[in-house]
Amino acid sequence: MRAFQAELSKLFSLPGIWLAVLIGAVAPAVIAALDAIAEKEAIIAGVSTRLPEMGYSGLGLGVQGVIILGVLAVSSEYVAESSETGGGQQMTTSLTAVSSRLHFLLAKAGAVTVISILLSMVAILTTVSATHLILGEYTPAFEGSRLAGAVCYWTFTALLAFGMTLLTRNGIIPLAVLIINSSVVSFSVLLHKVTKLAFYLPDRAGFEMFMFTSGSAHTPGTGSLFESYLTPLTGGLVMFAWVAVLLMLAAIVFRRRDVAA
Repeated sequence: MRAFQAELSKLFSLPGIWLAVLIGAVAPAVIAALDAIAEKEAIIAGVSTRLPEMGYSGLGLGVQGVIILGVLAVSSEYVAESSETGGGQQMTTSLTAVSSRLHFLLAKAGAVTVISILLSMVAILTTVSATHLILGEYTPAFEGSRLAGAVCYWTFTALLAFGMTLLTRNGIIPLAVLIINSSVVSFSVLLHKVTKLAFYLPDRAGFEMFMFTSGSAHTPGTGSLFESYLTPLTGGLVMFAWVAVLLMLAAIVFRRRDVAA
């Protein structure tokens, strides 16, 4: 428990964490609001096929905050300290304070998980509020099960960023790859035109937990931004499997690399 509290304290002491919190709270609401504005006329006219997606699109595309969180949690350990403090890395101090590498990683991953869950809840509040502000009485009902899926998606995404950074010991690569994939062009969207295996990539499988309903969003060719392939439960299990495998691999590499060092 003390290691977990120490990791929470370290995360909240990082200046970049507040940028992550700000982006996580604001970006989904902005995306959802812009999406609602673009679709409002069609919704009022009753011809929109994307009404079930309103709000959820922001939660799906606005995960940059937790990506930054997951990357910072690890990359901050490898930043060289000032010459006045010896010019070492925080990682040396952390591994000295917590003798068990596994205990250290569990505490750090736990801190990332807790903050991700809290941040996703804040994002849900701001996103739902922004959607209601734009659409008013035309706002679709937000389902508890889908919102829970969004929380899982955010948490798993943060842990993917955490695992990737742990493997590379470099924050730039996972940050660039994950932010581009989540906000500019999704590799799974491109690949699904070539093979259906793309639906089993983590981001695409994660979308299945909350982006779809039993209505038009499930039906190909309806004009929906997203088309369903997996059930919400299957999508969640697939993304969880990606996270579990990545974290186990990262833990093995981390233990061998840092013990050898």
